[in-house]
Amino acid sequence: MKQVFKELCEKIIAQDPAVRFVGIADEDGNLQADAERKGLKAVFSPDQRAEYAITAANRQTTRLRWEYLLGKISYATSHYEKLIRATIPIADENRHLSYVVLVSFDANTKVDEIIPKKIIPLIKQSMSALLKEA
Repeated sequence: MKQVFKELCEKIIAQDPAVRFVGIADEDGNLQADAERKGLKAVFSPDQRAEYAITAANRQTTRLRWEYLLGKISYATSHYEKLIRATIPIADENRHLSYVVLVSFDANTKVDEIIPKKIIPLIKQSMSALLKEA
């Protein structure tokens, strides 16, 4: 399964030059795989990245609780001065989070064009394999 995660991370990182980092964390926030843009100086240390993954998984679980009122969540973004962070849930039909895809972009990137058109289709292609293993 680690190979499926790693391949998905590599495919996502190749989708757009503004993608800085991609990681896939399980429902508990444990990073299963990640990829970084070549030549990039990471903002987070490995420990900070692990801590962020746990926080992102917890936030995503909370968001899924409100889907029955608000509708299905596609992704969430946070815009910082230095970069944009996005979380994309991989959940079953009962709104149970299996994985969360973490993506960082360069600041001022038009993520609302990249995520739904380039990244989510790749995730959907892998969705059945990912949910089967969850």
